[in-house]
Order: sequence, then structure tokens, then C-alpha cells
Amino acid sequence: MAVFNHPEFDQHEQVVFCSDQETGLKAIIAVHSTRLGPAVGGCRLWDYASDEDALVDVLRLARGMTYKNAMAGLPLGGGKSVIIGNAKTIKSEALFRAFGRMVHRLNGSYYSAEDVNITTHDIMQVNQETPFVAGLEGKSGNPGPFTALGTYQGIKAAAQHQFGSADLSGKTVAVQGLGSVGFYLCEHLHKEGAKLIVTDINQDAVNRAVAQFGATAVGLNEIYGVDADIYAPCALGATLNDETIPQLKAKVVAGCANNQLKRPEHGEKLRELGILYAPDYVINAGGIINVAFEMRPQGYNAAESTAKVMQIFDTLLTIFRRADAENAPTSTVADIMAQEIIARGKVI
Repeated sequence: MAVFNHPEFDQHEQVVFCSDQETGLKAIIAVHSTRLGPAVGGCRLWDYASDEDALVDVLRLARGMTYKNAMAGLPLGGGKSVIIGNAKTIKSEALFRAFGRMVHRLNGSYYSAEDVNITTHDIMQVNQETPFVAGLEGKSGNPGPFTALGTYQGIKAAAQHQFGSADLSGKTVAVQGLGSVGFYLCEHLHKEGAKLIVTDINQDAVNRAVAQFGATAVGLNEIYGVDADIYAPCALGATLNDETIPQLKAKVVAGCANNQLKRPEHGEKLRELGILYAPDYVINAGGIINVAFEMRPQGYNAAESTAKVMQIFDTLLTIFRRADAENAPTSTVADIMAQEIIARGKVI
């Protein structure tokens, strides 16, 4: 398996392949950058089709965390980890403690937290072997509600720029993915009066959204072409690609999934079609912002964390306006802004 010449490598500082025979742990930890501070990013547990797929995912996610933390104004670098396996069968305290020992060997260059299929309880087990974790119960806790809040604010910012008003009442939002973050997001949207069209591989989650929010349910592959004002990808990445973009009727793409663009040129394609794209690592930064407030020497403060999350609205408006002024895709502009912060070596 190629690493140094891998197209997603992008000069990562460290990529660690972890294995523990006793527990069956197979994991990859990727540290993309520590220029702004220790690399922080959650751990994802997923049943990847191949080790190559896991490597691609962790490399892309780690780089995204570098840019996410920079654009959120956090003194943190970017990293990510993935555990390979079926979340329904592989979880055990021994496995998470083995993973904790792997994290500890990095001596604080990487801090782990929750991501897909990883709970606060799981992270507490990791914490038994290493202090280099965040998102703990009794401190910042589950980052999901903060990710959802930031995404909600980002959708409002996109509506403000594209439609002239941040009011989502009466707007139709197509939400792809009803995991913990996606469902919290639906609560915010429903409360404001948005109409919801939803899909998910978990039929129970779909049924809940229909019952609680009056949502309209559609098939997994139907969500792209529905009549909606806003498409909110909230599942896994790469849902914006050659096959799906031509189907979109929405004029805004704004959701909490990571790595939404399959390739960089898909950001340009969205712009050509007049579709406003909220760069994923900017709009979904609420969770890591909350985690970062746990890591401060002065301790966690929920009110201060929430106020910081609300700033995602203004950050996105800045990106949208600069993209218009430079006639460039919002994804490209966000990358450039993040790179400017990283090159400076400090957040303001």
C-alpha cells in the first residue's frame, strides 16, 4: 500500500498503522499538521471494504481537521483516526483500551475524540489508557449537538447569501443522514418552520423523523433530485460527484458531513450551476469547537463554547463574499483562507 506518494497524503507529519492481536484492533492514526497546536480529531469506527479505503478516509479526514481547526480560529492542528471493523460486533473495553495505548504512544501530538460509531462511553474507555482524549462526559461531552448547532447556523448564513434572508421558515431542506448530528439538525430546522425531506439507511431513524417533524421520507438515491431549496448532506462523504450534482435542484448545499466533494473540481461544478456550497469543514466545526473549550487550561465553559460556535455564521458569510469577489468556488476560497492561517503559524 503506497503512503508517501498516495494522492491524499498531502505531506502528513505522521501516519501510524496500529494492530493488537489479542483484541483484534486494526486502526490507522493520521497526524496531518501540528503547526497551530496538537492535532485533534475524532476516531471513526467503520467496516471499510478494504484497508485502502480506510487509509483514504483517514488521510482526507485528518487534512480536513487541519483546515477545520484553522478556520474555526482554534490553536489546534489536524489529525484523525479510524478503527476498522463492524461497530455492532467489534466493540469491547479491551479494544478501546488497546486503541488508547496506541494513542498514548504519540505522546500528545494527537488527541482523539468521538466520531462516527464512537460514543462518549467508548472514549472514556480510551481515556483509561491515555489522557490525550477529549469529549468526555462531565466536561464537554457529546460534540454532536454543537456540530448540529453550527451546521444550522451555517445553513442560515447560506440562505442569507443565496436567498436574501436567513429565515428558514417555509424553506424545504433535504437532509441525507439522520445520525445523532443529522437528527439534532432536523430538530433545529423543524423548530424554525422548515419543511424536511429525509433519508437514511436506518429506517427507524427515518420513521422517527416522519413522526416527530412531519418529514417526507424518500429512498437513499432519491434525495439528490427532490424539489428542495437546500440539500444537507449529513452522512458519509463524497456524495457530491459526477452522478449526483446534475440531479440537484437545490440552490444551496450545506450539511454536516465531512469530505462532501468527491474531488476538488466538484466545487467548481457547483459554482457553475449557481449552487452555493458551504465548505464542509467550516460549517461542521461546532463539535471540535466544543471539544477545544474542554482542552483549555481554564476549563470548559458551555456558554463561551456556544458563542464561538455561533460565529460559524459570520465565517461562512466572509467566505461567500470573497468567493463572489474573486469569482472562485467557495471550497477553493476556504482552502486558501485556511492555508493563509496555517502559514502564519497562529490563529488570531
